[in-house]
Formats: sequence, C-alpha cells, structure tokens
Amino acid sequence: MTSSDSSSLTSFIKKIAGQVEETIRADLALALAGNDPLLVEVLHYALLGGGKRVRPMLAIVCSRLCGRDDKELALLAAAFEYLHVATLIHDDVIDHAENRRGKESVGKKFGMAAAILAGDWLHARSMHLIGSLTGQEGLDIFCGATTAMVDGEFLQLRHIADTSITEQQYFAVILRKTARLISSTCEIGALFGKGSPKQKSALAAYGKKTGIGFQIIDDLLDYLGDAKTTGKQTGNDFVEGKLTLPLIHALSKASDSEKNTLLECIHGDRTLPGTCATARQLMVELGSFAYARQRAEKEIAQAIAGLSVFNKPEHKEGLAILTDLATYILHRDQ
Repeated sequence: MTSSDSSSLTSFIKKIAGQVEETIRADLALALAGNDPLLVEVLHYALLGGGKRVRPMLAIVCSRLCGRDDKELALLAAAFEYLHVATLIHDDVIDHAENRRGKESVGKKFGMAAAILAGDWLHARSMHLIGSLTGQEGLDIFCGATTAMVDGEFLQLRHIADTSITEQQYFAVILRKTARLISSTCEIGALFGKGSPKQKSALAAYGKKTGIGFQIIDDLLDYLGDAKTTGKQTGNDFVEGKLTLPLIHALSKASDSEKNTLLECIHGDRTLPGTCATARQLMVELGSFAYARQRAEKEIAQAIAGLSVFNKPEHKEGLAILTDLATYILHRDQ
C-alpha cells in the first residue's frame, strides 16, 4: 500500500467519522431525553471523541456501492458504532482493563455496574436502529452475528491453555468472535442499499475475509507490536492462555524438545517476562509468525478478489476504499 493510498483512506475515514459523530450526538440527544444524567454522561464518555469508526465506514461504503446514500445511512452506521463500543465496554469489564482509547476505561472511571448497563443500552439501541432501518432481514443478520460473537467468546474460554487446539478450532473462534460481525456490517450495508443477491453475498464474503485477516494480524501484534502504539501490553494473549495461530503453528512444527519447552511455558507461570520471550523466540525460529502473516495475506487477497462483481464506473471510489482498507489491515501497527 503506497503512502498516497494510506493518506486517501485516512482522510476518507476521518470524514466519515466526523459525520457519524454528528449523527451519534443527535441520536443520543433524542434517545436519552429524560434519562438519568449518569447514563448520559457514561454514554458520551464512551462514544464521543475517539475511535476510527471503521465499522460505520464499512456500512456506508457498502450501501453506496449498492446505490443508496441518504440521511438515514449515517444513522445505520451509528448503530454499528453503538454495538462496537458496547462490545469494547463489556470486554474491558471481563478483562478488568483500566484503559481504552488512551483514557480510563468506562469500568475504571464509572464502576463496573455503570459499564455493564451502558453496554446493555448501546446493544439495545443498535438493535432498535437496525430493525427500524432494515427490517426483519437486517435484524436477523445482526442478531446472528452478535449471538455468534458470544459463542466465540465461550469457545475461546474453553480453549484457554489448551495445547491440543487445532487451526480449525482457532478459525472457528475468530469467525464467531470477529469475522461474522464485520461481515454482517457489510451485508446489512448492502441490504440497506438494496443490493442484488450477488452484491450482498460478495460484500458479506469481503467482510468475513477481512475480519479473519484483521484478527490474525491482531494476534501477531500481540507478540510483535509496540505496546506504546497498540495500547496493549505485548504478550497479553499469551499471559491469558489464549493460543492463537502463531503458537498453534509452533506446537505443530516443533521438535520434541522444542515442544516440551513450549508446553512448559504455556502450563507454567505465564506472567514471567522470560516465559513469553522464550515462546516468542521459538515461534520466530519455527517460522510461525511468517506462516500466520501468509495466511492473513491469503484471506485479504480473497476478500479483494471477491469484489469483482462491482465493475461499473460508479463503483470505482467505493471499490478503491474497500481495497485500500483490506490492504491497510496487513500493514497496520495498532
């Protein structure tokens, strides 16, 4: 991805983010009229002045590709930001996280009860908007993705420190946890835009593939990223006992002695700095990080190739944005 491509994508995302934030402010003013002041404060704190708004941007671009762009589209986009922030709030509660997006997490600032309730409100509001704007079909897609996300979290919990986990099981987790929600964003955007069955299918597949690629890169950054840039402590997944693709690959390729070392790292005290460093070095030597990156590149290439259905002149801008976004995922550092 060239620097000019990256700059163009960044400018577009910032423009969309500004539009979505204006819509969110207006919707909150309407929806929260007469509500408790603390709820209003918590939601404003969680929603405003932060985040890239990538999911709203996807909904907007997918709708435009299918031929619809009106005032209600920004409200549809806001619904996906509501859900995204709800999941972040609840994730931070589960993880007891103290920081999010460069400031205190909602739970840290307002308490766990307020955080859980605010996340519930956002989830309910997002469902209301999706149902109002896209009908039962859109709500079915949306709820299918959100229930799958919860199932994915349970699957991940089941496999904590499970050294028998396979690649197939890993992909089952990330499909539910990450990819289906991004896929639903794209598909519902296409549904709102009154896209053809082929267009809706292509955009749903694009979202699924980019979601898988995104999660693989996220898992790589957990080992290889700069904590100051990512905002997360390096090796956090390892400490929590989450076996992601690089570690699964290393276990499958390791010699007996290397595997024993990895098993000692995983089943021992994972909080010791040297433990994660030892496992990381073995993953380097076994080519596990390179393997995971190649898999992410494959998913992204398939995501882009699947957009060939959008081949008319009026599709050019939207197609470029989706292509640039997919490519950016491979090179992101946070």
